[in-house]
Amino acid sequence: MELKNKRIGYCFTGSFCTFESSILQMEKLVKEEKAQVFPIMSYNSYNLDTKFGTAEYFRSKIERIAEHPIIHTIQGAEPIGPKDLLDIMIVAPCSRKHYCKAC
Repeated sequence: MELKNKRIGYCFTGSFCTFESSILQMEKLVKEEKAQVFPIMSYNSYNLDTKFGTAEYFRSKIERIAEHPIIHTIQGAEPIGPKDLLDIMIVAPCSRKHYCKAC
């Protein structure tokens, strides 16, 4: 599938130990695939500091790469479906078994 100029919603959930590797994948979509990435974060992923990093660190890194503000409220996310704002939605991570040595 050609991803150039596709509008991709990239959702971060509360699996904080996967943020760094997930951000790398998001960055590949932007830099290598030339996709437009719109970051979306759950309440916890947007607000909580953890042993893996501060919320501010991850927010600033994500917004710098995506070049779009993070959608992080229900009100911000509501228009996504009705206004057909995205072509693809990625939830990262979704239910997958991972082996995090830091957990």
